[in-house]
Amino acid sequence: MPANRFNGFTDYGVGIGLRVPHYDHIFSEKPVVDWFEIISENYMVDGGRPLKVLDQILEQYRVVQHGVSMYFGSAQALDREHLKRLKELTRRTKTPWLSDHLCWGSVDGRYTHDLLPLPYTFEAVRNTAARIREVQDFLEIPIAVENVSSYAEFHESQMTEWEFLNEVVHAADCGILLDVNNIYVSSQNHNFDPMEYVNAVAADRVAQIHIAGHSKFEKYTLDTHDHPVLDPVWRMYARAIERVGPTATLLEWDDNIPSFDEVHNEALKANLYLNEQQTPPAALPEMQRDEVRA
Repeated sequence: MPANRFNGFTDYGVGIGLRVPHYDHIFSEKPVVDWFEIISENYMVDGGRPLKVLDQILEQYRVVQHGVSMYFGSAQALDREHLKRLKELTRRTKTPWLSDHLCWGSVDGRYTHDLLPLPYTFEAVRNTAARIREVQDFLEIPIAVENVSSYAEFHESQMTEWEFLNEVVHAADCGILLDVNNIYVSSQNHNFDPMEYVNAVAADRVAQIHIAGHSKFEKYTLDTHDHPVLDPVWRMYARAIERVGPTATLLEWDDNIPSFDEVHNEALKANLYLNEQQTPPAALPEMQRDEVRA
């Protein structure tokens, strides 16, 4: 399948997040990794160990930046100093695209440091898209927005989450970072069919995909990123790849982080789908069983 203009980096394959517990292993063993994802905010500094480590990584590996504080859905003006620092970092890393979350998290200069869901309204579409366009124009690189996991809904919403995502990215003319684990988590908390979401998202705008583990509790499902990917998420990933073609994929593992090799091996399971696009169930690795509503 030909790459679309947002996932033109199909040769990026499978990446993992650059995490402190793995530094020593990476520098001593020099493992073969398609690319590393970095959290932009951890490296938007003037010097010190973070940039020293980053420069060492850049000598050997490709890096893609992922942000956690742009808050595209917030109503206040963008922080120009933050954008300047972010642009300096993108020039340092030469990241081919930049991702951040489709959410809000700040009011009157105060930041919650949470990825809060938006009301799915046309007013929110207009505001969010305008901010994405402003950031994309300033940074001069493609932007991909990520769907977040959510635990609350707004009565004011005028459309589904996937309709909202499609409206925003078309209005902003940007890409999508499709997090299939977040879709599954939200579907369990809000009682919708996650495959309907995967089937409805604008496939021609998907620039990157996230996979991760989640945890089920009595009353809700939580996006924990603390263990391997569960079977329903792999099935959603398989369907996403079937729709969008080979696309840069990242495994998120951010808590209870095991050895580098365990994280890397879990990420590489994605190659079953990237290489084949569809894998017969018998060929899937043994995983914890769970069901996705068909």
